[in-house]
Parts: sequence; structure tokens; C-alpha cells
Amino acid sequence: MKSLSVLAGITAIAVALVPVSAAAQAVVGSPAPNFTATDSHGQTHTLSEYRGKYVVLEWHNRDCPYTHKHYVSGNMEALQKEWTAKDVVWFTVISSAPGKQGYVTDTEENEYLQQMHADPTAVLMDPEGKLGRLYDAKTTPEMYVIDPEGKLIYEGAIDNRPTTDVSDIKGADNYLSDALTEAMAGKPVEHPYTRSYGCSVKYAD
Repeated sequence: MKSLSVLAGITAIAVALVPVSAAAQAVVGSPAPNFTATDSHGQTHTLSEYRGKYVVLEWHNRDCPYTHKHYVSGNMEALQKEWTAKDVVWFTVISSAPGKQGYVTDTEENEYLQQMHADPTAVLMDPEGKLGRLYDAKTTPEMYVIDPEGKLIYEGAIDNRPTTDVSDIKGADNYLSDALTEAMAGKPVEHPYTRSYGCSVKYAD
């Protein structure tokens, strides 16, 4: 009985040492952490309200050359239009902190959207980096796909061409489109996780 008591005590200590935040982190194959964020027009969005739809999260920094590649070419805008037309919710997320590369005001971002003819569902402004850290976003761009049941089914790079060269977009294997196409066809995502590339997310120090 004494050994059982000691074992129970050790188990309790081990559980206590597990960070509370660990359960809330984004893990492919598990429920995506819920969040509430405000967009560049002042509207509030909560992930749970989009249950029943596919949701894309696109980490963005317009001053990052890797992100710039996909916008100046029109590639990201085309993807946004293609998938939102299929009822996918697309959130562009800006986690750059004030004073860091890529930080913009609401007005600056809305002007950029018009200039680039971008068409996400909304741009979520995350200057404190709470959403970015919740999903452990590391680079811009970095893509996440959440299925209608709220499960994270893809995390990683937008494609397999980790360069800033616009010409590399043509012929690239677009992991994001692959994941959405496979999932919508009722198939498992062949590559649910890939290593993202780009600039580091510019969180506050």
C-alpha cells in the first residue's frame, strides 16, 4: 500500500509539472485551439463560430521578401479568391509587434489589401502575438488548415519552393491547396505537416 501511495504522489507531481498552456497548443491531428481576435475593420472573430467550415490561417508580414513573393506575383490573392469562393474561411494573421518589421495599423493594412487586390475573409491583427504564440507560428508565410470539426489538419509551408524568386511559384507543389483538396474529397491529408519557410514572426522581445 505504501508503494501505491508513493506512486500516486509521484504521478501527481508529474502532472503538476506539465504546463497548463501545453494543452492549448496547436497540434496537427488534434482540436485547434479556440481564439478570439479583432480584424482590421474592428470586427471580432472567434474560431468556434466557424465550426462547420474549413478555416485557413495565413501568417503574414508584407515586408518579408518571402511573403512579398506570393503577393506581388498575385499567387496568395488567387488562392484566397479560389478557396473563399468554395466557402473556406481565410484569415490572414499579422503578429508583428509595434516597432517590428511588418507591423501595420488597421488603416495601413486596409489600404494594402486594396492595393494588392487581396481577398481574405478578414485580417486578424495580433500585435501582442497571443494568437501567433498559441499556434506557435514561426515564419511568414506559414499556413494552417482547420477542418469543419475544428481539428487542425495541416501546418507548415505554403509550397515546396523555399525561395524569394517569383519564378519558382510556377510548378511548385502547393501544400495548402493539396491539403484542402484532399480533405474536401474525404481523403486524408498526405502531408499534414511540412517545415515552414520565410522570415521569423516578429514578436515583441
